[in-house]
Amino acid sequence: MIGYKQAFLVFLLVALSGSVLAQNNTNSPYTRYGYGQLSDIGSSNSKAMGGVAYGLRDGLVVNFANPASYTAVDSLTFIFDGAISLQNTNFSNGTLKQNAKNSSFDYVTMLFRVAPWCGMSFGLLPYSNIGYSMTEYRPNEAYPESSSSVTYSGDGGLHQLYVGAGFKIFKNLSVGANFSYLWGDISRSMSLRFPSDATQFPLSRVSSATLKSYKMDFGLQYTQNLGKKHTLTLGAVVSPGHDMDNHTSIQTQLGNSTTGATVSMRDSVATYGIPLTIGAGLAYVYDNRLTVGADFMLQQWNKTTYMNAEDAFCSRTRIGVGAEYIPNPMGRSYLAHIKYRLGAYYSQPYYKINGLRAADEYGVSGGFAFPLVRTRSLLSVTAQYVRVKGKHPSFLDENTLRISIGITFNERWFFKSRVE
Repeated sequence: MIGYKQAFLVFLLVALSGSVLAQNNTNSPYTRYGYGQLSDIGSSNSKAMGGVAYGLRDGLVVNFANPASYTAVDSLTFIFDGAISLQNTNFSNGTLKQNAKNSSFDYVTMLFRVAPWCGMSFGLLPYSNIGYSMTEYRPNEAYPESSSSVTYSGDGGLHQLYVGAGFKIFKNLSVGANFSYLWGDISRSMSLRFPSDATQFPLSRVSSATLKSYKMDFGLQYTQNLGKKHTLTLGAVVSPGHDMDNHTSIQTQLGNSTTGATVSMRDSVATYGIPLTIGAGLAYVYDNRLTVGADFMLQQWNKTTYMNAEDAFCSRTRIGVGAEYIPNPMGRSYLAHIKYRLGAYYSQPYYKINGLRAADEYGVSGGFAFPLVRTRSLLSVTAQYVRVKGKHPSFLDENTLRISIGITFNERWFFKSRVE
């Protein structure tokens, strides 16, 4: 059974994750568009391996990116897996630079077996995050007193609570599905001011949206042994796209306490969609020591509607490669059981600015998984460097260093103690 100290750490991670979930976890101006910054879809080992996940099949971690992997868990194991991140981001548009620090909740998940042919998982994941504030000064050389400033700000995001199951159809074939409740709030504001002329009528507009819906993810994994020490797994995932239920309101205020204010509030009929997602990956395992994988993902954001706009986004693609190495799983020394991870990825985000794709994204990652003494549990430490490169000289560049800390409790819960 799980010890008191480990139970306390589980409680602490859940409480800390709930606290971070309520915060803005990004300062990126790109989150002004759409649902903001989309979250990674993998657990700690996946993050360190360049986001590779679809073909990974490891009974010691929760691979919620592909629910077919749940059948890899053994009959006596209950897995609790969670992670948080700290990040530092530098923003630059070629002339101005800015720095921001954030914390983020990554995930909290659990996995266990309910039958020899079925594994079950549930957890809490972020889907997207919005957090930005920027001011644009608009000088008027002919009439300096009419110079103005416009401030844009926004916060919010979407979260998903999922329950999933994986089923072993044949010896080498597993399928699975995750069902998620998707919900969140998005708030954006625009404020026009005239700093040099108090008689000018300022203008502010705030739009708020409360979203809720469901999300389905269907997964498949086929594993083929190529010899005593060689295993190849093919994984695939499909998530259908659809429109979400929402309540959207827009508040406009013209003027202030000095000029007199007129406030109008109206509900808006709006359409918000999430895309069809298709992913596929391969994972090769040698002698239970070396794992090498590659993934590809396509999200058809270009075919979704956002705030009634049918061309608000571009399609999103992502390619990742990664590896994990264990010196000697059967070794006696502690160092022989440390897992070394490395990966890289390239992505095209879904943001669109003035009808153009906004940026490209590159990332490299690496990390370690340290076994907790006398247990099968792991402490994972991952470092990620992510560069978002604007496609146009006037678009923003971002450089982010992110440190993720993950705890995977892998304990034998479902057994009877034997007294001699």
